[in-house]
Amino acid sequence: MPELAVIVPTYNERDNVLPLTAALRLALKDIDYEVVFVDDDSPDSTAEVVRRLSFEDPRVRIVHRVHRRGLASAAVEGMMATNAPYLAVIDGDLQHDETLLPEMLRLLRAGGLDLVVGSRHQDGGSMGEFSAARVALSQLGRRLSALVCRAHLSDPMSGFFMLTRSYLNDVVRSLSLIGFKILLDLVASSPRPVAIREIGYTFRTRQRGESKLDLLVGLEYLELLLDKLFGEWVPVRYMLFGLVGAVGVAAQLLLVVLLMNAAGLLFGRAQLYSSIMVIALNYTLNNQMTFRARRLHGWRWLSGLVLFFCACSVGLFSNVVAAGTLRKLGLQLPLASLAGIVIGSIWNYGVSSILVWRVNRRR
Repeated sequence: MPELAVIVPTYNERDNVLPLTAALRLALKDIDYEVVFVDDDSPDSTAEVVRRLSFEDPRVRIVHRVHRRGLASAAVEGMMATNAPYLAVIDGDLQHDETLLPEMLRLLRAGGLDLVVGSRHQDGGSMGEFSAARVALSQLGRRLSALVCRAHLSDPMSGFFMLTRSYLNDVVRSLSLIGFKILLDLVASSPRPVAIREIGYTFRTRQRGESKLDLLVGLEYLELLLDKLFGEWVPVRYMLFGLVGAVGVAAQLLLVVLLMNAAGLLFGRAQLYSSIMVIALNYTLNNQMTFRARRLHGWRWLSGLVLFFCACSVGLFSNVVAAGTLRKLGLQLPLASLAGIVIGSIWNYGVSSILVWRVNRRR
C-alpha cells in the first residue's frame, strides 16, 4: 500500500498528463506514492492518455467519471478510491508547486496536524501573474469564507493541500461537494477544531490548455457558502431558484415601466407581455444556474420552456388563491401576499425539479 496518494482532478488536461507525472516522479522519488487521476469524461480523451500511461507506470491510476462533474466531488472520489494514509490534492495544470509535497508529508508524519495547505499568502508565497481583477476576486472570496470557516486560513481558495486519512473520515459525510473549492468545504464541515499548517508557494502560469475559471465557478462558490450557512434548513438549489425569482421580479417591474412609457401600452398588456418575457428569462437563468447539472439543450430546451410556462401558470394561480384565502381569514395584506408568493414558488420549484429538468436525466 502506498503511503501517499496524489489526487489529480482533470477535465481537458491531456497535454499536461505526461509533464505532471514526470514532475511528480522527480519530486517524490524517495516516497512510496501513487497518482490517482479523476477525469470527468474529458472530450479531449484525457482519461485515455492516463490509461495508456498506467500500463507503463503502475503508480498511475485513473477514475473515469461519466455524467458527473465538479472538482470537489472528483477530489473526494479519488481520495475514497485509495487506501493511502496521506492524501494530497493538486491541479492537473502544473500551476501548483509539486516540489512542496515531501515537506507537506513530513509535517503530517510528525503528528498533530490534520491539514497542510499550500498558500499564496504566506511567506514565500505569491499569486504569480494573476490580473488585478482575479486578485480582487480572490480577496473577496477570502473575506466571504470567514462566514463558514472554522479555522484561520490565509488562502481558503487554495486547491493545493494534503490531509490525513483520519481527518477525511471525520468530515467526509458532512461535505457539500459543490463546485471547485474543496478545501473550504473540508474545513467548514469539521465537527471539531482543525489543526492546520500553511506553507507558501508561488502560483505558476498555465502553459498548456485552457483555464476552467468562469462565472459559474463564482456561482458555485456562493452556492457552497449558502449550503454551509443555511443548508440544514433550506435546500441550496431552492435558494438559487428563489434568487432567480427575485431577479425576475425586479426585471418585470422595470419592463412594465418601459413598456408603458416607451411603447405606450396600457398596464394590462404591459403586465402580460412582461410576464411572458420574465418567465422566459427565469427559465433561461435556472437552466444555466440552478439546474446546470441537468441543463437542457436543443429541442429539450424548447419542450422544457413549454413545461416551465405551464408550471409557472399553475404556480401563479396557487399564489393568488392562497393569498386571497389567507386575506379573507384575516391575515394582514403584506403577510398574505408573501405567503402566496412562497406557496407559488414552492410549487414552481417542485414541478420544475420533477418535470422540467428531470427530462435531461435520460441521455
